[in-house]
Amino acid sequence: MRRPKMILFDLDGTLLDSAPDLAFSVNVMLLKFGLPPCGEADVRAWVGNGTARLLGRALTGSLDGDPGAARVAEALPVFMAAYAENTLVRSTLYPGVREALATLAEAGYPLGCVTNKAARFTMPVLQGLGLLDLFGIVLSGDTLPEMKPHPAPLLHAAAHFNIDPGDSLLVGDSITDIQAARAAGFAIICTSYGYNHGRDIREAQPDAVIDSLTELPGLLAGPAQLSS
Repeated sequence: MRRPKMILFDLDGTLLDSAPDLAFSVNVMLLKFGLPPCGEADVRAWVGNGTARLLGRALTGSLDGDPGAARVAEALPVFMAAYAENTLVRSTLYPGVREALATLAEAGYPLGCVTNKAARFTMPVLQGLGLLDLFGIVLSGDTLPEMKPHPAPLLHAAAHFNIDPGDSLLVGDSITDIQAARAAGFAIICTSYGYNHGRDIREAQPDAVIDSLTELPGLLAGPAQLSS
């Protein structure tokens, strides 16, 4: 891969460990409907494909569960109200995230955040964490008609910065990120932690895997050819 001229970052599972707050809010919803609460480990396996999929999985207790659109629509406002009050109560940045982003910004890389989280939560989270000013563009799950794994958000960000997709890098944690990057013609580096439905991200063969974002600046400063 070519050394990137632009870097995009996923949010949940890449920069932010949001599972504790998501699990709390999911359980508020489940209890409202008289269903047993789920564990945080369950939510870690369920997140990554948008709020509707998360709630469908929680309502059925299954990664492939689908309780129907009507049931999800009924649960959505309950979850949204709970999560609006719990977006940054228990969630924390992964170690080294703030330092890595600051280093990359100082090195002159245009940075963006592309997430499937709804904008009403994305922007307050980034603002509350003091990261918003580091990103030249933020695309949430409801910013465009399509979200990851569709390539549209990545291509939109590349056009925003006037950077060729082949000179662009996405840093994420899941197969959803890898699918979006491949479809957009981006390079893809994944974190070994995060939310990938309980599977080792190496199985999906990203261009490289890192254990901490602190490794990223040094990796990009090294040889142009990266390997997993």
